Amino acid sequence: MRHAIVAAVVLAIAAPAFAADRVKTANGTVEGVTTESGIHAYLGIPFAAPPLGDLRWKPPQPVKNWTGTRSAAQFGPRCVQASIFGDMNFRSNGMSEDCLYLNVWTPATSGNQRLPVLVYFFGGGFVAGDGSEPRYDGERMARDGIVSLTVNYRLGVFGFLAHPDLTKESPHHASGNYALLDQHAALQWVQKNIVAFGGDPKKVTIAGESAGSIAVSAQMASPLSKHLIAGAIGESGALIAPTLPPVPLAQGEEEGTKFATSVGATSLAALRAMATAQLQEAAAKLPIGRFASTVDGYFLPKLPVEIFAAGEQARVPLLVGWNTEEGNARAILAANDPTPENLAKALQNIYGDRASDALKVYAGSTPDEVWQAATDLASDRFIAYSTWKWSDLHGRTSEKPVYRYLYAHPRPQTNVVTGGATSGAGAAARPTRPRGAAHSAEIEYALGNLATNKVYAWTPDDYKISEAMHAFFANFVKTGNPNGPGVPQWPAANSGPLIQFMRIDVDSRAEPDRTRERYLFLDTLYVRPRKEGTR
Repeated sequence: MRHAIVAAVVLAIAAPAFAADRVKTANGTVEGVTTESGIHAYLGIPFAAPPLGDLRWKPPQPVKNWTGTRSAAQFGPRCVQASIFGDMNFRSNGMSEDCLYLNVWTPATSGNQRLPVLVYFFGGGFVAGDGSEPRYDGERMARDGIVSLTVNYRLGVFGFLAHPDLTKESPHHASGNYALLDQHAALQWVQKNIVAFGGDPKKVTIAGESAGSIAVSAQMASPLSKHLIAGAIGESGALIAPTLPPVPLAQGEEEGTKFATSVGATSLAALRAMATAQLQEAAAKLPIGRFASTVDGYFLPKLPVEIFAAGEQARVPLLVGWNTEEGNARAILAANDPTPENLAKALQNIYGDRASDALKVYAGSTPDEVWQAATDLASDRFIAYSTWKWSDLHGRTSEKPVYRYLYAHPRPQTNVVTGGATSGAGAAARPTRPRGAAHSAEIEYALGNLATNKVYAWTPDDYKISEAMHAFFANFVKTGNPNGPGVPQWPAANSGPLIQFMRIDVDSRAEPDRTRERYLFLDTLYVRPRKEGTR
């Protein structure tokens, strides 16, 4: 994003109007920039103290006040992470444990406007990502009259390490979940400060994709955050098994103890004194999800699935959905041909004596049908089922509308070739266009940021889809309802006996749900009675 810094003389006035992009927050004055479209952007604002030294693996602490004016013209550092996902593109000011910063884009010209607010949590498996990524840029939402924020939060071992000594020192007898507590602190910052940026603290919608969507479900479930939000948007993911579910605190402590031993730390002081790079290098060798969130009795008093089932979550409107190819058929079929026989063998290997039940809901008689069945199962096992479970429970216990979508449009051809000549007999091949909409494919469409991604050769159809999907999201942030002028009618999934969802594609339309039997089958596998003694 290109910014044109506006130079002006600051007038000493008491009214809450902006002057030369200066805004007074609870901690001090920040000076942002104005974009070419006239949106005010305030980047790299600290919302918590740097979690360094003794603050490593502690809940976020208050920001120290500053005097004078702090520049907010540059994104802050991204949180410590490995280079894992090739689709991430950062504009951050380096990488550091000192990373608890947020970014605000606002169209407001004074602090009296009380505009709706969107707080967006980035994705990346809780091990990567950053609020500076162009696909999450808030300028487009701000142009629609929304104060838009992106938020950083600690990742991996720095965001989720649980340990008996951390639990012991905690006044809440809890450890882990520092990333989720960072997000909670950002929501508290919004309540204290967003009026100064023209926002309404009573109209805060939280949103996110993948790990960001999982975070949204977590904030809705937590008794700490549930009163701070007015709406929620979840794109592919919930904190529900089998998608990165929380573990009992004792299990998290056990994993943390194993990690401390593996790096030679015999005490909590030794762990805190260890170099950032040494900890990150050791953590990067572990699988994603090794440092899980915990049912810590503080941020999460019990499993989110239990909280939603009991109706104890934030009772707010929810817009939620997933994509048609969240997982690939090869995750089920491996290298085997898509035949009914190979599908049956695969399900037998996965489900044993439940294979016949699985075949009833993931069936196919032709190669195309088998491939689709395997794609559906891979998607459901990865992330679609957990998202469905979240939406289904919330729809039944919240008494608020749930708007469900299925994003179906594959990304277009890429602008990237695999090497070699680009034309003629020796021309290199472009990557094959995916069959369905892959995981994370919808982000730029929903946030109106297609132009920020130069990898893909966007077509008029892509911009048509983005216009509609962005309108759905913006309408929802403003009113708690995605419907409005110029978009197809979207009925709430829980508004009557017929469950409907919005199929988002070139010609978006509401369709009846025919997938429920799949998820009810998976329910019998993932929803189990709570074991006695777990927290």
